[in-house]
Amino acid sequence: MSQPNARFATFFKEKLKKWLPSQVPQNIEAFYTVLKQSKQAHIIKADALVMMEGVLQVSEMQVRDIIIPRASMEVIQRDMSIQEIMALVLETKHSRFPVIGKDRGEVIGILLAKDLLQYCNEKKAQTFNIRDITRTPYVVPESKRLNVLLKAFQDTHNHMAVVIDEYGLAAGIVTIEDVIEQIVGNIEDEHDIDETVGAIFQLNKHEFNVKAHLQLDDFNDFFKTTLEHKEVDTIGGYIVQYIGHLPKRGEIIKIEQITYRIVKADSKKIRLLRVTPVNNG
Repeated sequence: MSQPNARFATFFKEKLKKWLPSQVPQNIEAFYTVLKQSKQAHIIKADALVMMEGVLQVSEMQVRDIIIPRASMEVIQRDMSIQEIMALVLETKHSRFPVIGKDRGEVIGILLAKDLLQYCNEKKAQTFNIRDITRTPYVVPESKRLNVLLKAFQDTHNHMAVVIDEYGLAAGIVTIEDVIEQIVGNIEDEHDIDETVGAIFQLNKHEFNVKAHLQLDDFNDFFKTTLEHKEVDTIGGYIVQYIGHLPKRGEIIKIEQITYRIVKADSKKIRLLRVTPVNNG
């Protein structure tokens, strides 16, 4: 090494010692501390810190941590008519659906809502065969790491994966949105209920979408319930306290005469509930 280059290398090393922590973090907890100190020192912003923490969490999580269980999947049965499928798509407003065989444990493919557009023509609808538009499912085990799954989604251009259990049966599904939300938080899309409208939205005669931040008093007034808790004042907070843990998306809870299904939730809180009063049928 020439003398000028040697002097530059020495100078660069000295600068690095000043820029980098005096001791390299030895574990994730220590690294979290460095990140938080960096935020406090205004080296990184708060939203960047949240995303960095999300990236680290994703590398430690598995598919089973965010799976939508098969009991909660919105599915299309392979023998459904085009009219029945169209009605389901319009009701749920999803863009992708698992296509099942004899039961929910047998997912035979994925159907994209956009592939149904060609059958809007009544004459074309008469030629409908679900096999013509059912796509091969992307299958992953419950143990797959989320960071690995995200990379696989990018490489394969898939947005939904079928999760299989140890017996090879479908345990549920997971989407690319589910993974990304672990990093950046909840993602609102064009079908999410607008925050500017009411916190209770009636879907049909028996079901309601309810925002988790709805005050307990307002929930009680609407559904004629008597829920109360000294430590929380929202329906989402009440459910967390009632079951003793933060529920996952798709989880179903029954309290008195009402069934609650978690429609949207992230790693921090419940966001949206599907509420079905039992006495409504």
